This record gives sequence, structure tokens and C-alpha cells, in this order.
Amino acid sequence: MTRAMQTDRQGPDPGRDSHVRPRVLVVDDSAMQRRVLAATLSRWDYDVTEAESAEAALTICQTAPPDIVISDWMMPGMSGPEFCRVFRDMPKAQYGYFILLTSKADKVDVALGLGSGADDFLTKPVNSGELRARLTAGERIHDMHRELTLKNRVIEETLGELQGLYDSIDADLVEAKKLQQSLIRERRVDFGPAQVSQILKSANRVGGDLVGHYRVGPDRIAIFSLDVSGHGISSALMTARLAGFLSSSVPNQNIGLISRGGAFHAAVPPDRIAAQLNDIVLRDLGSTHYFTLALAEVDFRSGHVRLVQAGHPHPMIQRSTGGIDVIGGGGFPVGLVEQAQFDLVEDRLNPGDRLLLMSDGVTECLDESGTMMTEEEVIRLIADLRGSEGTGFLESLVWSLSQRRGEARFDDDISAILLEYPG
Repeated sequence: MTRAMQTDRQGPDPGRDSHVRPRVLVVDDSAMQRRVLAATLSRWDYDVTEAESAEAALTICQTAPPDIVISDWMMPGMSGPEFCRVFRDMPKAQYGYFILLTSKADKVDVALGLGSGADDFLTKPVNSGELRARLTAGERIHDMHRELTLKNRVIEETLGELQGLYDSIDADLVEAKKLQQSLIRERRVDFGPAQVSQILKSANRVGGDLVGHYRVGPDRIAIFSLDVSGHGISSALMTARLAGFLSSSVPNQNIGLISRGGAFHAAVPPDRIAAQLNDIVLRDLGSTHYFTLALAEVDFRSGHVRLVQAGHPHPMIQRSTGGIDVIGGGGFPVGLVEQAQFDLVEDRLNPGDRLLLMSDGVTECLDESGTMMTEEEVIRLIADLRGSEGTGFLESLVWSLSQRRGEARFDDDISAILLEYPG
């Protein structure tokens, strides 16, 4: 620069926090111009540092990054635009506002300066009012960047905490899934006159489906399939509670059994079990969830079946001849309507027949286009698996559904229990 800056007698900006002195780096090969700028900036309560060249300024920027840089354009060695380009590439915690001082007024030169990363220009000789306005704008942008950086840091810390909570919850859900799967102790159980196979695949970590069985007497067994409304943790907790009411390992807690003092228990009819569960859910559990249920009691000696269907998909009997009978009348879900009536359905298994109870994750499985299976398609699918037995039948059923969907992941829990009756 060749002319001194025009100065004024104004003091510090009254709108600025007096405890925060913005750091300004003045870069100019002219000692006179640096002193004039530094004196004015100090009077305005800026923390001023001087550098006689761009190279010296870069060294200062590495140790004490400035909030605002005021640099001459024409300097020996590295020019102002070149210095600005290097300054922009330096890693910094805060944004540095860069002002170029120049006598150049050509638009090409202005574009060059902006392209190097400069925020603003001042033409020489510098007018103090114009400089003050440029500095105020620089402080405003610097403060906004600092505030944004602080908010981003808070967001990052919050996201880190949330990730930690998510990881903790996810780990708990993994363990919960193991516990839920443990409710199905054995995939296949041989009762002599009949064999029972079961499968449970949750759509998420945990789900609301449950299948199971319990011995009623030396010649009878009960099998059930239930599906709690909703998905996730609350549904899974409801399922765990219901598992206790139909427990095979703790008969005294099973509401479907009446103790007679011996090794086996007398059975409560399936329709009465549904009614008791309905009362328990509405009266005692205080839950907003309801559930669908299919529960069948099978007599090994005669093949006689007593069954209740409470809003669950229709049970199916695949006859030894290959035909499939759809049984049940639908009914109300359990825990939805007070004093709901549940109808008892009776049928008979002949040697070679098998009884299948399944959740709506099977019967309402969507294909790739989002179309739900029809009852005819479900029947045809089961008929196609006639040659499969036990767990092989159930695994093939799930595989066929995944082929229909085009992926192994399901939108709903998949569960089923199969009773095969050789007779």
C-alpha cells in the first residue's frame, strides 16, 4: 500500500461482548501500513497480530488461528490470493474471515480473489467506516460459525449417547430374542402316537408370536398358536406373560389344566381357556394389547379334536389322502371384547392326517408387489409340501414364503405348529 488509511476516533463496538476480543491478523509488507491498521484495530478493541509476509502469517496461523485476516494483495513472495488459498486448506477449529486489501477494481481480479477463498475486499486507501462494516460482517459470520460448531458438537455428543443407548438396547433385545426362542424348547417332540413340530421366526429382534404345547393326560395333548397385536418389546412381554398361562413346564400355573393330584391333569375345554384368558387380559393385565389364538386338544386314542379359534387364521387339517380341510369359524380376538363368546369346534384326525396351526405372518405374507396371499394360495402351498414332514415341512413352508417375497426378511412374525397323527 502507498497511502495511509483514513482513521476515525470511534471506540469499541458497543454491541460486542467486551470479554471476547476477536483476533485479527494484519498481513502487509509495509510496516507503516501495518502500524496504521493495527493502531485503529486496537482502538476498536481487537486483539491484533502483525505479519510482514504471507509466509510469516502462515506460521502464526498454525499456532494461533485468527478470527479475521486482513491481507494485502501485492506482496513479495506469496501474494494475498495465494496466501488465502493456503489459509483455506489449513485445518482449523473455527472459520477465519478473510479480507483482501487491493487497489484492483477489475471484475476479473475480484473473481480471482473470490476464487481463492476471500470473503470480502477493501480498496485502498481504506476508509475506516467501510473497514468497520467489513469487520462487523466478519465477526457476525465468525460468531454464527462458532455457534454452529458448538451446536454440531452437542449434536455429535447427543448422537454418541443415543448410539450408546441403542447399542445397549439392541444387545438387550438380542438376549431377549434368545429367551423368547427358548420358550420353544424343542423343535420336534415325539409323543409316540403323535409328533409335534414347531417354528418361530421373529420379523424383528423380538415379536408377539408364540406356539407351544402341553400334555393333558397320558393320551391327550394340547397345541396352540397365538399372536399378540403390535410388534416389538411390549408385544414380546405380553407373549412371555401368556406363555406362563399355557406352560408345559409348570402345569400348576397352566390355566388349561386342573390338578387331580396325580402325574397328569384334567383338561379345561379350549373355549373356556379362551374365555379365561379374555378375562385375565381385560381385568388383570391392564394392557392395550389383545391377541389371536388357535388352541386344539387332540385325543391320541380316537383322533378326536376339540378346538377354539379366536380371531386367528383358520386351522387346517391335511388328510392322508392329500385333501385339506379348513376348520373353525373365526371368532373374536382375546382381550378385545368383555364377556366375548368363544365357540368350541370339533373334528377328527384319521391315521396319516396332520393338524396345522399358523399365525397370520404365514397366511397374510406379501409378495414382491405387496399382494397378500389368498386362502386358496395358502392351501395350494401346503398341498405342495405334502411330501415334507415335521420340521422339514415347516422350514420348507418358510422357505416358500421367502421365495414368494423375494427376500428372507418378513414384515411380520412367522410361526406355526404341526401335529402329525400316524394313529
